[in-house]
Amino acid sequence: METEVASSTSDRRRHRTEVSARLGREALGGSWRVQVVSVLARLAVIAVAVLICDAVVPGFHADLPLGPITFALVLGAVALVMQPVMVAGAVLMGWLGVLVLAFVGQALVVMVGAALLPHVSVDGFGSALLVAIVVGLVSTIASWFSTAGTSGAMVGGLVAQGRRHPADVPDPGVDGVVFVQLDGVPFPVLQMAVNAGTVPTLTRWVRGGTHLMCEWTPKLPATTPASQMGILHGVIDGIPAFRWYDRAHDRVMVANRPKDAALIEAALTTGQGLLVDRGASISNLFTGDAPEAALTMSRRARGGSTSHRAIAHFVLSPNGITRAISRSVSELARDRFQARRAVHRDVQPRCERTWTTALLRCVTNGALRDINTVLVAQHMLRGTPSIYVDYVDYDEVAHHAGVLRPESLEALEAVDGVLHQLEMVAKVAPRKYHFVVLSDHGQAQGSTFRDRYGEDLSGLVSRLAQARVKSSEDDIEGWGRTQVLVDELASGKGAGPHMMRNVSGAMRRDDESDDEQDASASQTIGSPASDDAHDQTFHVFGSGNLGLIYVKGEKVRLTRQRIDRRFPGLVDGLARHPGIGFVVVTDEVEGPLVLGREGSHRLADGYVDGTDPLVPFGPLAAEFVLRVAGRPETPDIYVNSVVDPGTEEIAAFEGLVGCHGGLGGWQDRAVVVVPTDLPFPRTRVIGADAMHVALRGILLHLGHRRRLPASEPAAGADLSQAL
Repeated sequence: METEVASSTSDRRRHRTEVSARLGREALGGSWRVQVVSVLARLAVIAVAVLICDAVVPGFHADLPLGPITFALVLGAVALVMQPVMVAGAVLMGWLGVLVLAFVGQALVVMVGAALLPHVSVDGFGSALLVAIVVGLVSTIASWFSTAGTSGAMVGGLVAQGRRHPADVPDPGVDGVVFVQLDGVPFPVLQMAVNAGTVPTLTRWVRGGTHLMCEWTPKLPATTPASQMGILHGVIDGIPAFRWYDRAHDRVMVANRPKDAALIEAALTTGQGLLVDRGASISNLFTGDAPEAALTMSRRARGGSTSHRAIAHFVLSPNGITRAISRSVSELARDRFQARRAVHRDVQPRCERTWTTALLRCVTNGALRDINTVLVAQHMLRGTPSIYVDYVDYDEVAHHAGVLRPESLEALEAVDGVLHQLEMVAKVAPRKYHFVVLSDHGQAQGSTFRDRYGEDLSGLVSRLAQARVKSSEDDIEGWGRTQVLVDELASGKGAGPHMMRNVSGAMRRDDESDDEQDASASQTIGSPASDDAHDQTFHVFGSGNLGLIYVKGEKVRLTRQRIDRRFPGLVDGLARHPGIGFVVVTDEVEGPLVLGREGSHRLADGYVDGTDPLVPFGPLAAEFVLRVAGRPETPDIYVNSVVDPGTEEIAAFEGLVGCHGGLGGWQDRAVVVVPTDLPFPRTRVIGADAMHVALRGILLHLGHRRRLPASEPAAGADLSQAL
């Protein structure tokens, strides 16, 4: 029987390999004309660029009519020959070598081309460098218009490379999976975009019946650290918010600070994450136990040679560095224009959009998107069985603009264009790839708590308790992406990595200068009512519309009675505030208790006194709050802002118009788009840990998982004790 099964499996894999090879031959045969047209078009663009250089660059001349045409031919041929050498040199020299060779290498190509042609002359390196820059700019602009603004030109070279040099994999009959996380995209937003056709790739998949779009529900807290730890590792406990107070060590944990992310993963992972079987983690908070990880915060500067070569190919391609710079500048200009337009039109709700947020958008929606795409493409061309990548484009823009604003939807459309490019790569990959698209949480919208009520949460706590408060309520998600990108650039040897390590070290020292507080966004407000600083200092954190209040220096969570004795009026004052939807405390008699303005809800048995404060937050609210209320890392007081029953708008404790973290609105309405030919639950998935099981089932079905854990992941690891 075992022999028959093995024979059947072998026959099935052989058939799938033959089908894959036949489809590859058909793709190659059907696309050679397209390739010829593409090459001719590129040569024409370079010839036009040479004419422009002849007019604007001093010291450069190309005789008409043969000069521009022959020079374009030679530039293309010389670049084709020299690029592998330059890539190898860039990898050896480190990231600064990549950037230097991106410009110097192209200038050398120009000089070699001019030396080979009698009709072309260049008087020195400076003129050659200007020619290289102009050719790159013209090529980028032309490719932008020819591909309707997509990144087709960026992955075109990788696709061609995959066709010329297909990789050999030991198991071509095993299909691969690319998990694409659309960070922070709510189900209703993607549903509207599909209905409107503004995300053409996803629309084609869903309307064509190859994929099914479903809503799933992340549990409290609805934030990336908890959700991604659940999706990738199967564990959702131990992370009460985006940042929190570690009582055991009297320090603040910030999930997107690389050092803290590494500690969190080490403490909570089961060792059997989603990507443990030869997978790759790209641009995530956690690795999913992947052997290879790039731009992943919990495994800093461990991208490896694949990452270095991928970026080197991108930067040294004719359109690479020019595209990255031009798109980053474009994102900066667009953000500034859109921010001013929102003020001019008095768009509401609205939050402040600074130069800092604009620069962070340059990173996430400019260079980082392209780098992620190149890394995914390279892993697909190598045949990596499973890949998980996080695109934060929509989340970064929607935080400051709003969930349905034009700029947010444009960011979503741009990532949809990336999906189309990855489809192109899949056609020449050594194994068949399935695409699973999902968000880690949704996002809710509304005016900030401070704008509505004239004081932020920390100010309210300080006023009610007559105590000093250390506040961490500013948005810091984007800084983590910048830190990990700098850390990746700092890897390797040479002057460039050494310089970037100095920058990285400076960022970490600034971030950790005071481990008692979030150094990137903290302030101390209020005055103590007595000289007892231990009793009179709070840590207050905003995580979207979820607030966390800790009494500093305590090793265990305080009960409501102890809080009332030390800070009379604090708990009741919070519960009665018009901007607070509910307050969660632990009562010495009743256990976990939810308080509202007109009633309370005892979570242990569901008893409600007066009006249930959880009713506006949906039927799962009591279950979600009960789960977090009993955790060791839970704050002394949890608060959740109100939700408007008509608009479903909330009030963020951070300075964000679009947010996630608590309950209310669309923040717990996440989305998943899965191929219809793969197994997936037909009922709604509740919780990121359940999503992990569902995605693991896909890998099991495809034959990836050969080492299953002896038991399910342990729910409820005590992170503080593990640290």
